[in-house]
Amino acid sequence: MGSVSTPEHATTHDLTSAGFSTRAIHAGQDPDATTGAVVPPIYQVSTYKQDGVGGLRNGYEYSRSGNPTRSALEEALAAVEGGASGFAFASGLAAEDTLLRAVLRPGDHVVVPDDAYGGTYRLIARVFGPWGVEHTPADLSDPDAVLAAIEPGRTKLVWVETPTNPLLGIADIAVLAAHARGAGAVLVVDNTFATPYLQQPLALGADVVVHSTTKYIGGHSDVVGGAVVVADGAQLPVGLTGPTGTTSLADAVRFHQNASGAVAGPFDSWLTLRGLKTLAVRMDRHTANAQAVAEHLAAHPAVTEVIYPGLESHPGHEVAARQMRAFGGMVSFRTGSEESAVAVCGATRVFTLAESLGGVESLVEHPARMTHGSVAGTALEVPADLVRLSVGIEDLADLLADLDQALAQAGGPGHDA
Repeated sequence: MGSVSTPEHATTHDLTSAGFSTRAIHAGQDPDATTGAVVPPIYQVSTYKQDGVGGLRNGYEYSRSGNPTRSALEEALAAVEGGASGFAFASGLAAEDTLLRAVLRPGDHVVVPDDAYGGTYRLIARVFGPWGVEHTPADLSDPDAVLAAIEPGRTKLVWVETPTNPLLGIADIAVLAAHARGAGAVLVVDNTFATPYLQQPLALGADVVVHSTTKYIGGHSDVVGGAVVVADGAQLPVGLTGPTGTTSLADAVRFHQNASGAVAGPFDSWLTLRGLKTLAVRMDRHTANAQAVAEHLAAHPAVTEVIYPGLESHPGHEVAARQMRAFGGMVSFRTGSEESAVAVCGATRVFTLAESLGGVESLVEHPARMTHGSVAGTALEVPADLVRLSVGIEDLADLLADLDQALAQAGGPGHDA
């Protein structure tokens, strides 16, 4: 949980052995003690009356430091990820920024995916770079490449996305956790694409998980947020002491969350908590639709390549099958030319042309010109003919028909147009 130790809303019964959806619905969310409300109230408040000087009622003093609605979300996030401490932020990048500040110092080195999310790369390269932090992109699907990229004594963090964004590469979390641990570094997994329902990085050895809760956890394209969940007993990189005088990773994140202040507001926390409750049932539909879309596109003459971990042709299929419950709702494919890829994106009717992902509605985008424009000209540049789909929960027949008509309009290798 965040900076509050014993909020009055806290779950009063042990849910550690409960199933995923039971934890998502009940962790941190006992009925309100005053009214019996079954949904945590929105505590739209900035400050709290103290019971005497320094006497905080249930640990609350100021909503940057702690708010009951945010605390409920933080407890639920920790519960669904199997972590010890959860922290909710105003955006996914605010969560990443706070974590990086807690772990890194000038002169440190980070290993990043060679097809990382553009916003993460921009943060590390263009914000932390001038601060004196260096980075090396590596192919996370090749553990030996990651090991070679680690600089003993300097590498303090290995940043993992699996699946990656937008090329859906798969990394073996357990193997990379061992490599990071051997170097005294922290292993971070951005679990946004997989969600805690499909993948549990902390159980596989990761030290910390980050999320853009804007995506699948919120699930309805109506709230922006982020999260950090820290494993029980996770420590800062070898040799580093945090601002509170301990080596606890959770202590350092908690301090920086309060000191930097990019926290999730009460209403945003409430919306995200509402989305979390239905995550499992939504992901079941997302993944079923995505698998069918991928198989359909793989047989389409206008498509030159389909990238989806659920296809046996995907090089990371076996690893994904081992560490994921299912293969996710994101599908990428190539059309053979930038012109045709852009045309497909502009011709869909059910798929909405938009950035972001993970909502109930299907989205389509052109990464090279949209979400990944910031990595153009770098080692992380994505193919110009790549189209990324966030497959929603609409009726499958409508999704397939929409893709067929968009590909027909766009032309390509399988069409005369």
